[in-house]
Amino acid sequence: MGRRLSLWPLVLVLGLLAPASAQPLATASARESESLTGPRSALQKNWIGLRSLPAATEILVMAGHADSQGIAGSGTAGAAVALAGLAPMQPGITDELYWNLALAQAVVARGQLRGLNIRYYEPPLRTIHHQDDPRTNWSVGQRHVRSGGYALEIHLDAYGSSGIGSGVIPALRGPFTRVDESLAAAFGAYPMGFRGGLGGPRRGVTLLEIGKLEGALEASLRDPSRREAAIAFIADRVALALAAGLDQPLVSPPPRGVGSVPPGRDRPASSGGG
Repeated sequence: MGRRLSLWPLVLVLGLLAPASAQPLATASARESESLTGPRSALQKNWIGLRSLPAATEILVMAGHADSQGIAGSGTAGAAVALAGLAPMQPGITDELYWNLALAQAVVARGQLRGLNIRYYEPPLRTIHHQDDPRTNWSVGQRHVRSGGYALEIHLDAYGSSGIGSGVIPALRGPFTRVDESLAAAFGAYPMGFRGGLGGPRRGVTLLEIGKLEGALEASLRDPSRREAAIAFIADRVALALAAGLDQPLVSPPPRGVGSVPPGRDRPASSGGG
């Protein structure tokens, strides 16, 4: 499938870049924030990010499943489609991808407002069969990390019992970073090596599960009267966490059993990204 036009009209981009939008939206309490994104991962966090990154580090943001539509690993349909029988937001792609695209672009817009060196990548095709094709998210992200950058892929978790909740799945290339730690403070965390090591993290790409695609989160995204505010609020939380991770002071030493470096062993192939 060829690359489609941008989801969002120019007015939304201008709205995100307007002076008023530069004011922090993510100043609510954790309880208020999670009333939108839902519960955090309850899985044990067994890592801690200690490695600092220069403030000028280039951050690459990508939408999860942007290159795997129509094949295994296309992302969740969401509760509204799968359970309530509503029409997908856009024919030919999963609702997760639809919202991943919107959120990833908004994160970049909000991050640029805050002075971050941040950009967005979107694959030229919606279906790329080989994970190591140089155009996939993971391949582009891997090259970016190897050149000294930080790569982040945005996801929404599965609805119902198949999903876990919001949280960071940290990159497994090199010591865990303070940026990963900052995102974990804002959204929660998954264990290092989750599901044996997913394809993105094994290539150095951090995955961020915003929340399960159901309930208040999905309803807010689908409601035209609340959509723009919900996207901006989430994107600002991510951008604030990224900025804090580049600037934050050293954290305290990790407790026993919590590592700051991924285990030095080969990891099995991943069946998907989120």
